[in-house]
Amino acid sequence: MTAVFGVDIGGSGIKGAPVDLARGALTQERYKVLTPQPSEPEAVVAAVREVVRHFDHRGPVGLTFPGVVVGGHTRTAANVDRGWIGLDAARLFREALDLPATVLNDADAAGLAETVHGAGRGEPGVVLVLTFGTGIGSALFVDGTLVPNTELGHLELRGKDAERRASSAAKERHDLSWEQWAERVDEYLDLVEMLFSPQLVVIGGGVSRKHERFLPLLRDREARVVPAALRNDAGIVGAAMAAARAAR
Repeated sequence: MTAVFGVDIGGSGIKGAPVDLARGALTQERYKVLTPQPSEPEAVVAAVREVVRHFDHRGPVGLTFPGVVVGGHTRTAANVDRGWIGLDAARLFREALDLPATVLNDADAAGLAETVHGAGRGEPGVVLVLTFGTGIGSALFVDGTLVPNTELGHLELRGKDAERRASSAAKERHDLSWEQWAERVDEYLDLVEMLFSPQLVVIGGGVSRKHERFLPLLRDREARVVPAALRNDAGIVGAAMAAARAAR
């Protein structure tokens, strides 16, 4: 099929690249721009257009979004401008790019990539992929099937959204050491393990490239906890996978 392109829209950066779907890998070095502030739809669309045109791409495009996405419509916007709520984002990107466009939750995209090409490949039972970045994204799989839009970063922990305490942005915001942050991550993992009893937890997001700094500090638990194999490229790969599936 025509080359497929993935774009990962985050709270701080927007990055994209063409993807080799057979290998689950980028075919060129990704191109990244800062997420506009404020992250209003028109500004974000312009940034996405810059990323896609950087590669002169002319095929299907998959795009992640940091919030709930149902039928191409963005339903929530915890870490981006509230103007996204209720938008037909798929149509917005399709018209702006003049290309086929598919939109899905960012952590769901990362989870798709990790369960097909990465650390969750071939894993039976309940697998939970967590992305630690501006917030905490989650992707829940049961025997390889995605349960979309779980948004477990918004579970309540000590009276507030868990991502306010345990995201990698919270680590930076509160100037936490790796040891201090690992204690917060452990507390969060206790909560999700109690609720979902996963056999495997895959830790992704930008902080996954430094996994050796904090994973050894986490307590032993029933679930195996491993770093994402695709690191922070997982969202791009998963977005391209979703676009390819939609184009079939």
